[in-house]
Amino acid sequence: MIFPISELLSVAESTAWLEQHFHPQGLCCPHCGATREQARPFRTTKRGLTDWRCRLCQSVFSVYAGTVFAKSGWSPTKAVLLLRGVCKGETSQSLAQELGVSRTTVLLMRRRLQANGYAIRPQTPLPDTVTETDEMFQNAGEKKRAASRSRRSTAAARQQAQRPRHL
Repeated sequence: MIFPISELLSVAESTAWLEQHFHPQGLCCPHCGATREQARPFRTTKRGLTDWRCRLCQSVFSVYAGTVFAKSGWSPTKAVLLLRGVCKGETSQSLAQELGVSRTTVLLMRRRLQANGYAIRPQTPLPDTVTETDEMFQNAGEKKRAASRSRRSTAAARQQAQRPRHL
């Protein structure tokens, strides 16, 4: 059963969550760095997202400025649910059905998010001198070749071994 959870979430709460996580130092103009206090609300989109106009450089920006959601047209509610689903490891198909978008769109956004995560990963090695087995052998590679198997089953081989041999 596909549950339309995006219709139950508040746009204001989703926007506040996105702003807190996308702009931890506060929302500011991506062009000149002016704070939101130096901007004015410019318009509210059909999806409930507020665009701001900077009073210093006159550029328009939103909570999506500088993110993979910039110029995407996604509502704040759907963006939060997509991020939640990607972090939980849900399939693109199930996310697409829940959000009411195509699987290709979800897959494209997932790949953008993963590319950003890969780009900002730390380059320094872990400080641990001890590693756990699952850390050590995860994605270690595949076996070069499969183990060879006899053409006879094990039961047939046992029966052959138990038969008396005649000279």
